[in-house]
Amino acid sequence: MLRIRGTVGDLPVDLTLELDEGDWARLGAQLQAAPVHAATAAAPVKQNDDLWQNAQDLLRKAGQLTGLELLDQLEGLAGDAASGKRLLVRLRHSSNVKVASGADTPLYSWVGD
Repeated sequence: MLRIRGTVGDLPVDLTLELDEGDWARLGAQLQAAPVHAATAAAPVKQNDDLWQNAQDLLRKAGQLTGLELLDQLEGLAGDAASGKRLLVRLRHSSNVKVASGADTPLYSWVGD
């Protein structure tokens, strides 16, 4: 049996988990898995930084794009729809980008350096 006590926000939590021998064995195996090396952990961060820079460069070079055009290009750049949407949201909140209402979709304009 495993008991977890604490809080989630302001709510108290008191959780008891009952694990059989197989569950404990799997949990132990997971805990003994090889640790992540620093170089491996740093690679995704560098990749995210490069992706962010490329997303900014895309809009900077275009000057202005509709939200749909920009999202389409960001999805291609990132490799999937979810990552493209995250980049679009990040651009929306960037001080280098102005977002204006267009007829059907927002217009994203590069206003940075």
